[in-house]
Amino acid sequence: MNQDLAQIVMYYATKPHKELSELILSKSKDNLISILTDLLTSYINDRNSSTLREFVTVSIAGYEHHTQKLGYNGFKQNSTIGGKPIACEAKPKNIQTEGYDAKKSKPKLNAEGSFNDYHGGRLESDMKENPFILSSGFVDGHLLYILEFPFAILRHRLSKLIEKRFGADVRPSGEYIRSASFNFSHYKDSGDLKIIYRNKEAIESNKKYFNRDLYLFLLK
Repeated sequence: MNQDLAQIVMYYATKPHKELSELILSKSKDNLISILTDLLTSYINDRNSSTLREFVTVSIAGYEHHTQKLGYNGFKQNSTIGGKPIACEAKPKNIQTEGYDAKKSKPKLNAEGSFNDYHGGRLESDMKENPFILSSGFVDGHLLYILEFPFAILRHRLSKLIEKRFGADVRPSGEYIRSASFNFSHYKDSGDLKIIYRNKEAIESNKKYFNRDLYLFLLK
């Protein structure tokens, strides 16, 4: 971490606001630009938190980001008079190129996502709401694409995972599918799939980090 950034972080966590402000004001313009760039780079590439990548994905797709932990990631107004807000669920994926080796089966961008602690009750609830899924791809924190499609497209995929886990029996209380996953192959043929954002030049230059079908779809 940049030493100036480290100092500011420590002041933020341990000092009064006045001392923090004085420290920031003592930095030069170029120094502050470097500090902010380092902070954003660290935050958007954080392996343990996708909050900033979710914010970028949701905002560019035209939704207002929902910061609370529970519930969907964003909402936007319904153009229908009296219609309830339209929800979205962001599924961003970030590839970090440092140390990346495609020959060692490193993960590639495949417009994938997952739902944690999933079960039939949640599937029914999500089907009623039918939020839009926003699947986005980043390389080193830089956005390359956003795909949008209605959740209902995933019903068959998720139903199969639930049936495989619990069979025809009633789900035992407290048991879930830890990660109900999907990828581009599960919705690529849907007529409701839309490209919300794409950077063709960046996609072409980062071809090796893409699943082939997704790469061709984004460039066609």
